[in-house]
Amino acid sequence: MSVDALRGFDMFWIIGADALVNALGRIADGLHGNLSEDQGSLLYRFVKFLADQLEHAEWAGFHFYDLIFPLFVFIVGVSIVFSLTKNIEQGGRSAAVKRVLRRGLLLFIVALFYSGGFLHPWPDIRLLGVLNRIALAYTFAGLLFIIFKPRALVAVCAGLLVGYWALMTFVPVRDIVLTRANIARIAEDAGDKKIADYYRNEASPNPSEVKGSPYWAAAEKYFYATTNYVTGKFDKGYNLADHIDFQFLPGKKYDTFFDPEGFLSTLPAIATCLLGVFAGLLLVSQSASDWKKFSLLLVAGLIAIILGRLWALQFPVIKKIWTSSYILVAGGYSAILLGMFYLVVDVLKFQRWCQPFVWIGMNSITIYLTNNIIGGFRRPAARLVGGDIQAFLDARVTKGFGDLAITIAGLLLAFWFVRFLYKRKIFLRL
Repeated sequence: MSVDALRGFDMFWIIGADALVNALGRIADGLHGNLSEDQGSLLYRFVKFLADQLEHAEWAGFHFYDLIFPLFVFIVGVSIVFSLTKNIEQGGRSAAVKRVLRRGLLLFIVALFYSGGFLHPWPDIRLLGVLNRIALAYTFAGLLFIIFKPRALVAVCAGLLVGYWALMTFVPVRDIVLTRANIARIAEDAGDKKIADYYRNEASPNPSEVKGSPYWAAAEKYFYATTNYVTGKFDKGYNLADHIDFQFLPGKKYDTFFDPEGFLSTLPAIATCLLGVFAGLLLVSQSASDWKKFSLLLVAGLIAIILGRLWALQFPVIKKIWTSSYILVAGGYSAILLGMFYLVVDVLKFQRWCQPFVWIGMNSITIYLTNNIIGGFRRPAARLVGGDIQAFLDARVTKGFGDLAITIAGLLLAFWFVRFLYKRKIFLRL
């Protein structure tokens, strides 16, 4: 139950809990001038700290929100142990392989559909995104779990992290930074004012999604004209992973020239899933007591965080390219969270508080797709408590309270939706 609860807790932040903190931040802004200096300063700093943690780090660094995605991939790894062990026992390894390949393919197809694969013309389709990465991580980690024993899996995981670090550190890349600002500067120096103006304007369409875009062709011209090479670069648009995406990843790139779920960074994502597999193997172990499992998860998590921080001295913690140090830090926090949920939910049996998270966790893909298809649960909530109600709350309570009410109503709608599915035993099983 703790695994489902933790999965639901993770998804809870995606479907609206972050908006809840942001709404509180706007209320804090409104109250800031109405409280005493000490009270106002303390409340303001605390809420702003929370709001900052619910934004991704600009590039290098680690915020709470940078944990959400790898935590989900980690939990996928934990679930692999439970589901595939049963499949292997009942139908053998070949049946388990077929199951992994079928589920991975179906999830990848759903991901393409989610990215507009049946609505948008090529190349305005993102081939590698969040769901695609989950599908690939699940498929490869699942196959590895079926084929190899735990000790070999440890070697594979370490090889993925060290190998990715070696590629990123020692393989030369062209001495060019693939960002809008830098391409605009190069274009201006070359006398291409039209190209420079296009890339300076943040409202300009993403050129990677426009077939035959002259602006994309110009960026390629500047890229391949660069003949100087460098190594050991990890800045935005200035590293091997981003350059490989620019050269070889077809379709729409999320960050104009590259994708945070691109080709090369899929390797450490598989390692994240394997870290979850190791945690799952510990949970199903018959030789360790419940308290020992909890202790080992906490100790392993702390060691991973320390190792990740030490590795970050040379290979920074960067979510956008899933650096090996980032994998260890995120994996460490994931293990600690799993240990805490396991202790409270499965060992101490305090379970009523987490039931809403279980509802979400049992239908995580469903709630993720629904949330994005309808534009967030805030949208229907605004039809219920927006408009005059929102204006009344802002005027009579405090500025920003109406937005908070919409956010809370949206979360309640989300909880109602997953409870409805749970009670009727409706689950999306790919």
